[in-house]
Amino acid sequence: MNSNKPEKETDPRLDNAHWAGVLVQALPYFKHWVGKIVVVKYGGNAMLNEDLKKHVMEDIVLLSTIGIRVVLVHGGGPEINNMLGRVGKQSTFVNGLRYTDSETMEIVQMVLTGKLNKDIVALLLENGGRAVGLSGVDSGLLKAVRIQKDGQDLGFVGEVTEVNPEIILSLLEQNFIPVVSTVALGCDGENVRYNINADTAAAKIAVALQAEKFVQLTNVPGVLKDVNDPSSLIQRIHINDVDRYISEGIIAGGMIPKIECCMLARNGGVPRTHIIDGRVPHSLLIEMFSDRGIGTMIY
Repeated sequence: MNSNKPEKETDPRLDNAHWAGVLVQALPYFKHWVGKIVVVKYGGNAMLNEDLKKHVMEDIVLLSTIGIRVVLVHGGGPEINNMLGRVGKQSTFVNGLRYTDSETMEIVQMVLTGKLNKDIVALLLENGGRAVGLSGVDSGLLKAVRIQKDGQDLGFVGEVTEVNPEIILSLLEQNFIPVVSTVALGCDGENVRYNINADTAAAKIAVALQAEKFVQLTNVPGVLKDVNDPSSLIQRIHINDVDRYISEGIIAGGMIPKIECCMLARNGGVPRTHIIDGRVPHSLLIEMFSDRGIGTMIY
């Protein structure tokens, strides 16, 4: 149905004032973060949804362009699952964790370092960034030992015991964005590869780099008092209060290991650790450059 009533026009002066206010508010944050190292763990829906993926790449390139030294660490569980299904490889789980035999480890390495890592680098380049892909094997960046779960062997699943960040620091000095896949080399000259939990690896990389901030992009708004009520978000949690929140059941389930990674980074000297919602477009920019912030900070 057509109407002769003219559409309401937007006053461009209000638009200009609004955007000027946004930029003025962001300016102190720009000044603070220039030259600082920020480690971002990239995964979840932000890695699967094409629109969200584009927003994350734009955010990373913007941060790098203004002089923030960003390191992007990524996982790839869903893509590994897809490839295992395509080759007809059935997964075996031990206490909820995937047993990684030698054949599965080859697929993990192929997917993480051969495909996903280079796909992310290509997206960053497409958006105007300067990116270089690495795995934990390159230059001995990550070294690990085999772990067990409740005394049961998990195959080639490893725990990082050593981080040698020189290759990352070299790339940052040349204004590149290092993109790291979490396949690690065995210790003591052991010629094996290990699949590493990307959240934990990212936290340990943040500690080794003496990063100013560690951010995990997740599929939840952050820590909620009521998991069914997004408005119950807890924006700040002191590290000394984490055990209490766990005992009260506020931090529970899959949030516990993410909080533990924040604590790992915080105890290692990273001043600011965050869990933010990767499903929100440009959530990284909101966290970095606004008064309102987003998600939960563990400090």
